[in-house]
Amino acid sequence: MKEKFDVTGMTCSACSSRVEKCVSRLDGIKNVSVNLLTNSMQVEYDEQTLSEGQIINAVVKAGYGASPKGNPAPGAIPKTDALGGKRENPAEKQMKNMKMRLIVSFVFLFPLMYVTMGHMVGLPLPSFLDGAENGVSFAFTQLLLCLPIIYVNRNYYSKGFRTLFHLAPNMDSLIAIGSCASLVYGIFAIYRMSYGLGHGDMELVHRYYHDLYFESAAMILALITVGKYLEARSKGKTSEAITKLMDLAPKTAVVERGGRETEIPVEQVQAGDIVVVRPGSSIPVDGFIVEGSTSVDEAAITGESIPVHKQVNDTVIAATMNKTGFIRFKATRVGDDTTFSQIIRLVEEASSSKAPIAKIADKIAGVFVPVVIAVAVITAIVWLLSGATFEFALSCAISVLVISCPCALGLATPVAIMVGTGKGAENGILIKSGEALEMAHNVQSVVLDKTGTITQGKPAVTNVETELSAKKFLAVAAGLEEKSEHPLAEAILEFTKKKQILPERVTDFVSVPGRGVKGKISGEWYFAGNRRMMEEQGISLVKYEKRLNALADEGKTPMLFANEREILGIISVADIVKSTSREAIRQLKEEGIEVVMLTGDNKRTAEAIRKQLSIDTVIAEVLPGDKEREIARLQEQGKKVAMIGDGVNDAPALARADVGMAIGAGTDVAIESADVVLMKSDLLDAVTAIRLSKAVIRNIKQNLFWAFFYNSLGIPVAAGVFYHAFGLKLNPMIGAAAMSMSSIFVVTNALRLKSFRVSHAKDLHKENAEEAMLQSNEIEEQNDKDENQEVKKMITMKINGMMCPHCQAAVKKALEAFDGVTADVSLEDKAAYITGHADVEALKKAVTDAGYEVVSAE
Repeated sequence: MKEKFDVTGMTCSACSSRVEKCVSRLDGIKNVSVNLLTNSMQVEYDEQTLSEGQIINAVVKAGYGASPKGNPAPGAIPKTDALGGKRENPAEKQMKNMKMRLIVSFVFLFPLMYVTMGHMVGLPLPSFLDGAENGVSFAFTQLLLCLPIIYVNRNYYSKGFRTLFHLAPNMDSLIAIGSCASLVYGIFAIYRMSYGLGHGDMELVHRYYHDLYFESAAMILALITVGKYLEARSKGKTSEAITKLMDLAPKTAVVERGGRETEIPVEQVQAGDIVVVRPGSSIPVDGFIVEGSTSVDEAAITGESIPVHKQVNDTVIAATMNKTGFIRFKATRVGDDTTFSQIIRLVEEASSSKAPIAKIADKIAGVFVPVVIAVAVITAIVWLLSGATFEFALSCAISVLVISCPCALGLATPVAIMVGTGKGAENGILIKSGEALEMAHNVQSVVLDKTGTITQGKPAVTNVETELSAKKFLAVAAGLEEKSEHPLAEAILEFTKKKQILPERVTDFVSVPGRGVKGKISGEWYFAGNRRMMEEQGISLVKYEKRLNALADEGKTPMLFANEREILGIISVADIVKSTSREAIRQLKEEGIEVVMLTGDNKRTAEAIRKQLSIDTVIAEVLPGDKEREIARLQEQGKKVAMIGDGVNDAPALARADVGMAIGAGTDVAIESADVVLMKSDLLDAVTAIRLSKAVIRNIKQNLFWAFFYNSLGIPVAAGVFYHAFGLKLNPMIGAAAMSMSSIFVVTNALRLKSFRVSHAKDLHKENAEEAMLQSNEIEEQNDKDENQEVKKMITMKINGMMCPHCQAAVKKALEAFDGVTADVSLEDKAAYITGHADVEALKKAVTDAGYEVVSAE
């Protein structure tokens, strides 16, 4: 049995790891996965051996809270308020709480720092706090200013010490011990000064007057809270993804019951119901058409940018859009069984099963904290046994804890991540969490969606080939497509509008589903559509077969235009590759990353894109589940996988991937499901994100090394190891200075990330954009030169005398000697298929001069 639980009280990856370990020890557990980001746990267990209550008890014993998904634990916030409205997002509530704690911390930290450090820079102190004779007032004021900071951040103590008592210390344990050590020493100093003042021992008062470390306790809590607030803010919107996904599904459906059409909630539709869908409406459930035909926009499911023609017996899928026709269909899969519901479930499961990222600092903390505590205790015991005073032994033990203060260790990761995410934002890369930034540096495979990610996601005209004048041919094409609602028609009309072509007047317009359109111009029938339409009209395509196949191999969709007798020309439409996609893929491969393209498009189009961009692997005609499974397959091979996509259909794969990257121009659901958002919709930014991640991780490792080095170097000195030999004993003031130095070093080192440079220059974008513009608008520029000029005239020339490949090459060379002419010469057909601008007689003469006989040219 599989079940989900909400888990409360987790603050770092050590927490999620602890929960996972405790639950996995139970008999009957098959699989358990804890997700820190969503504060959830997915458990697969044998219900004959184990109960839900036992699982919850295991989590509670580990020091955390748990409840079945959707059933809040006692005291937890209900899913709806008293008025039935939606409850507040827990992540947003946590962020508000962290913000309040941050404000309170700094409101009291600033005056505390003034009192403790102000005199060092010549700032005046009130008379009642100045001088050793006011030492107790001076210390007590600091304690009072420190207490509110400790109170608002008390969670660090409660969670830190609880996990410590469970022998599983985490970052909260480090924070609690470090700040608590400073606080206890400060209180101890107050008592010693009181004793000194009471007994007239001013030397004792002077000794402790500057040995107060309340500011250290407060500073540790305040700085860590800054990092926690930024972390909470990054998590604020993650839980909205599923809600937005569900909002795409229709809420009602029109069904036929008792001979009448009735609108009912989609949840009440039953398998076998006849559902009615009109143009412009969403399809509410899965089924197959029993009446009518239409074009259906399936972009939400397949990612295919061009609507698909549907007729009787074809299947339709929930949440897709009916574009043009009226249909009646029989419901086959309803409720949780629909394809769209499965997408939602995949997103939820992929998100829940994402393995928690083990923070380097947490790993160190697991060893560092127990060692430091042990050293401090041993230090005190050894000095007491050697005859030292209790005060001396306590001072040495506290010095060990102070110099081992985890402030720098705690800052090492969040400060670098803070600067790294800020640098990403400057360059249009929105990194939602530190986990994503950490994971990106390990990426070994990048999986790319095609439509809208590699390509523009919008059809555009790429080729116009005709034997008529450009102006006349395009006027006929515009006239036929003007009344069509097909996206390819929109591309053609947009093209002709730019060229200021006036459409021919078309009468008796007819849309032929799955074929194209037809209409009369000046009393004669004209046709626009696919190969099937031309064949049904009895129009020969023999001389165009190779050209049509060549265009298809290039990933283009050829639209044929004809009158009642012959083909007039071809307009090719394609989803154009973005200007920077080729360079981005090249740079990814330079980084040693495997590039995989997944698409719902046909294999021919996908293969054309693969060849054009030198992509390692391409998988075509895939559905959302296939994309998610392909990610899982790569992960099973031990690879760290990044997924880059833009559509709702990419959401499960984005959630399953180790790092999900969404294109900024994509759907809200894709953006919400992703860990990284590329705001400029530029694949080169994915390369930058990976390189930025590597720079941040390198910086974090440097920070951790130096933090650990600074904190550990002084431990032998603090413990008094060198006291008898050299009289060297570490004053807590020096310990605090070492702690401060390590913190300053960590922050300064992290700030070096601000000098990180993006992996591509602006001129590259400009250069690629200009190149793409030239490629996509090549035919437009030709039209600009002469509106009456022939546009890529197509000629079939029958030739006798060609016997071998040498002959074939000779004819090809003779024809292509003319500027702008390309020739496909076939020995089998004894023909040359010529495209370009040249006089037919000149072409004939060239072939004749080469020693061959021209039979015909048309």
